[in-house]
Amino acid sequence: MRHIKIIAAALMVMFASSAPAYAQSARFLQCVTFARAASGIELRGNAYSWWGQAEGRYDRGQTPRAGAVMAMPSFAGMRNGHVAMVSKVLNDREVLLTHANWSRPGMVERNVRAVDVSEKGDWSRVRIWHAGSRSLGLTSYPVSGFIYNRDEAVRLADKNGLSLGDDIRALAALEG
Repeated sequence: MRHIKIIAAALMVMFASSAPAYAQSARFLQCVTFARAASGIELRGNAYSWWGQAEGRYDRGQTPRAGAVMAMPSFAGMRNGHVAMVSKVLNDREVLLTHANWSRPGMVERNVRAVDVSEKGDWSRVRIWHAGSRSLGLTSYPVSGFIYNRDEAVRLADKNGLSLGDDIRALAALEG
């Protein structure tokens, strides 16, 4: 819990000038705040709104690419949606995701497996690694698609597949 408070405080300082008030007052790291910092995709608001907001601003598609953001709509208990950065494409039906606030509330999970379970192989439904069950679980989640960053400076450079600033790396390292 102490690490979560440290991360939240550091993020509030880092994003104080650009984050909306609800993000500044967050007690733990949200998926949108992390996805924006990790991917360089400058969208705001709840995760479910990212897909629509990206139209005309960023390229979008149904094919995962390293550095892209997978956008998920509102779904059952996930009413705000979810966004996660693709850290590595393993094959046409499996990727590794790096995201925050999924199965470990307020924390970053790096390089977790996500599998396309859609009937057509179009990435419209996925199962994502869940820390609590130590498996992909049985629930499949809808996916709106992938948002691609045009900024060529955002690259996956280090061995973990991330090219994040030192400040974000330091925050993630605090989580253990």
